[in-house]
Amino acid sequence: MKKVMFVCKRNSCRSQMAEGFGRILGKGKIEVVSSGLEASRVHPTAVQVMSEIDIDITGQKSKALSDFKAEDFDAVISLCGCGVNLPEEWVTREIFEDWQLEDPDGKPWETFQRVRDEIKEKVEKLVNSQ
Repeated sequence: MKKVMFVCKRNSCRSQMAEGFGRILGKGKIEVVSSGLEASRVHPTAVQVMSEIDIDITGQKSKALSDFKAEDFDAVISLCGCGVNLPEEWVTREIFEDWQLEDPDGKPWETFQRVRDEIKEKVEKLVNSQ
């Protein structure tokens, strides 16, 4: 089973939603963790927008990328274009993708929903490619 790291700037919105989708859509196919260049909090609106589609991410915590070792992961997915800021060992894993999705923080509910749906589509493609 491939181990996937979803990484973003603060591990608050996009990477948390990706982790939630990865756990549900990738069950039995991939193992997922999310982190940020810095740890912060799981954004309450991200929790709400995921619960709207029956995915519970309330048990997830914001984690710093520095708490993990790159060699423990097969795939690294950046959700915010932060790949240029990642240490080299993270971008040279077997799979590295930079999805560059809009940060919904501070934006309307509809933006959270749109970004959530974009993440779901990309996570489905990732899972199906494994």
